[in-house]
Amino acid sequence: MFKKILIANRGEIALRIIRACREIGIETVAVHSTADASSMAVRLADESVCIGPPQSRDSYLNIPAILSAASLTGADAIHPGYGFLSENAQFARMVEEHGFTFIGPKPEHIEMMGDKVTAKTTVKKLGLPVVPGSDGSVATAAEGLKIAEEMGFPVIIKAASGGGGKGMQVLHEPSEFIERFNRARAEAKANFGDDTVYIEKFLGNPRHIEIQVFADTHGNAIHLGERDCSIQRRHQKLVEEGPSPVLSDELREEIGSLAARTVRELGYRGAGTIEFLYEDGKFYFMEMNTRIQVEHPVTEMITGIDLIAEQIRVAAGEELSVKKERLRFRGHAIEIRINAEDPSTFTPSPGKITQFHAPGGLGVRFDSAIYGGYSIPPYYDSMIGKLIVHGRNRGECIRRLKRAIRETVIDGVKTTLPLHEWILNQEDFVTGNYTIHWLENQLKNR
Repeated sequence: MFKKILIANRGEIALRIIRACREIGIETVAVHSTADASSMAVRLADESVCIGPPQSRDSYLNIPAILSAASLTGADAIHPGYGFLSENAQFARMVEEHGFTFIGPKPEHIEMMGDKVTAKTTVKKLGLPVVPGSDGSVATAAEGLKIAEEMGFPVIIKAASGGGGKGMQVLHEPSEFIERFNRARAEAKANFGDDTVYIEKFLGNPRHIEIQVFADTHGNAIHLGERDCSIQRRHQKLVEEGPSPVLSDELREEIGSLAARTVRELGYRGAGTIEFLYEDGKFYFMEMNTRIQVEHPVTEMITGIDLIAEQIRVAAGEELSVKKERLRFRGHAIEIRINAEDPSTFTPSPGKITQFHAPGGLGVRFDSAIYGGYSIPPYYDSMIGKLIVHGRNRGECIRRLKRAIRETVIDGVKTTLPLHEWILNQEDFVTGNYTIHWLENQLKNR
C-alpha cells in the first residue's frame, strides 16, 4: 500500500480524497494555487505545496509543477480527482514514467475513451448499444449534410474530444446545417484544440443514466448500479439520484452486467462511468468517463462502499474488496450540486462566505470544502458543495432533502439552493416524470 499520495486537485474532491487516505492510514500532499492557500484541503493535508498562480493553466494544469511537488515530497502516487488533468492521458503517462502510480485507468484507456468517435466504435464492437450515427468523424459540411439527410432530422453534431455541451449543435432542418456544422467545429477547436466532429440521430426526450463500474488488475469487474442524472441545464448535471425511478431490477441488471463485461474485456483498471441515453425502454451508449465522478456519493450511499478508497486499493494492486454476489443496494440517494451562482440568472457569485452551517441528521451528508470566512475565488468552477441524502425509499429521500436544504446556511454569496428547493416541489420530479430537457423547459415558463 502507498505511504503518501499527492492530490492533483482542489476544493471538495481534494478534501474527500484526504479523508479516505486518512482512514486507510496514508499521508497526503495537497498542491494548491496562490488563490487556494487558505483552502480546507491545504489546512488538513499532511503537507502542501504551492504550484503556481490562480489561473488553472499555471497551477492545476501545470504538469511539471505537479510532478516536481510529488518528487520533492516523496509521494508514491498521484490522485487526479475529477476535472483538470483527471482524463489527460499524457499526464497519466508522465506520472507513471516518473516513477509514481497514477490512481486511475491506464493511459491508453483514457485516450481511447477521450475520443468520442473511437469510444463509440470500441464499445459497439464489445456489444454496447449505440445511437445511430456517422461511422466515425465527419470531415466536411457537405459530407455531414448527406449523412444527416439519409439518417433523417433531427440530428446532433458533437465534438469528438468534447464534453459539457461544448462543440454540440442540434439541427432540426437541412437549411441550417452548414452554418451550424462550421460553428460546432469552431467551438470544438476553441475548447479542446481539436475540431473533429461526428453526427448522431438526436433523441427527443431521453433520460441520462450512467452505470458505475469498477475493475482491478486481477480480472475482476463489477457494476455498482446506476445513477439518473437527467436534471440538467445546458448539459450540466444539477441533480443525481440512484436508483433511477424508471428502471426495473431486471433492466438494471441487464445493462449493468453488460457495462461490467465491457470493462472486463477492455482490461480496464479502476473506477469508470459508462453513460447512456435511455428512451422508450432502450439504452444508447453516450460516453465513458475514466475517472471518479462528481456524483459518486450517490453510489456510496446506496452500496456502503468507499469508492475513493477502492480506487486507491486497486491502484496499489489489490483485488476489488467487493464481489458481485455480495453486493447489496440499500434504499435511495439523491445528490444536489450547490453552485455559487444566482439561482435565477446563473451568474457566478464568488465572494466571502460570512456565515455557514452544514445540515445534519440521519442520512444527510454534506461534501464541501467551504467554511465561515472562506472567500470563493473567481477562477474556478462555481460548484462549492454537494448535499447528499439517503432514505429507505425515494419519498423519504425527497422529504429528507427538503429538510436538509432548509437547514443549510451559506450567507455572503448567492447559491442555487432556492432552485433545488423549487425542483423538489415540482410534481414531475416527485413522480419521477422527467427527461434531460425537463428543467430547461420548466425554467422558460417560470
